[in-house]
Amino acid sequence: MRKASKVVTVIVFLFLYVPIIVLMVASFSSGTDLAIFKEFTFSRYAELFKDTNLLLLVRNSAIIAVLSTAVATILGTMAAMGIYSMKGRIRSLVMGLTNIPMTNPDIVTGVSLALMFAFTGTVLRLQTVLGFWTLLIAHITFNLPYVILNVMPRLAQMDPNLTNAALDLGCTPIKSFFKVTLHEIMPGIISGALMSFTMSLDDFVISYFVTGSGFLTLPVEIYNYTKKPIHPKLYALFSLMFIVILILMVTMNVLQARSGSAKRRLRAGKEAA
Repeated sequence: MRKASKVVTVIVFLFLYVPIIVLMVASFSSGTDLAIFKEFTFSRYAELFKDTNLLLLVRNSAIIAVLSTAVATILGTMAAMGIYSMKGRIRSLVMGLTNIPMTNPDIVTGVSLALMFAFTGTVLRLQTVLGFWTLLIAHITFNLPYVILNVMPRLAQMDPNLTNAALDLGCTPIKSFFKVTLHEIMPGIISGALMSFTMSLDDFVISYFVTGSGFLTLPVEIYNYTKKPIHPKLYALFSLMFIVILILMVTMNVLQARSGSAKRRLRAGKEAA
């Protein structure tokens, strides 16, 4: 049974990553055919960094990702603390509502947000409502649950006596939050922020419905490129995006692992004492 599970795991990983490996190899080929590797070259990457239109789209995607991550991290942390202070069924109900954007199909979320923005534009009598701000609001909306989901376990693991001790020693509630609570839940905040950034950076479906012609992100514009033969310089772009997201995900996992091991060492020290 274990051997069969390992074989299935290998097959799944091959199915997931072989296309990406082929794409990365093709980004260093001087030819245009994915099946035939010609001379090794960096010319595709040189062409990429000379294309001002693509670089502008990358900048737009980065701006949306950074801003939505920052806002979602702040609001999500505050929301997680509020939800954690709730009791019983109310907390379960609110958590269920919070998780809906993650389980909801992206196309449903995108269409719903587009209809809401269109209705708002009609009420305010605006000719063009879709653009930078609607895109930013949409990204903040679907990033929030990921931050809450990462911060909530950290709050549950935190010793409540630490906050009480800080208050007894003269800290105000705000000072105790920054000196104690924030320090304890920081790994969860960082993990939520990294996950939000990666989700925002490569989102296409929701962005497609809520963006306007005046502000386009890279994934939305790449969809237009697929209607004609793809230029090899896009192979280089896809490879760089994959590497960036891979680094962020590895960093997130390392931080979670270190935090978990530190908690275990702390518990072991308390039990030994």
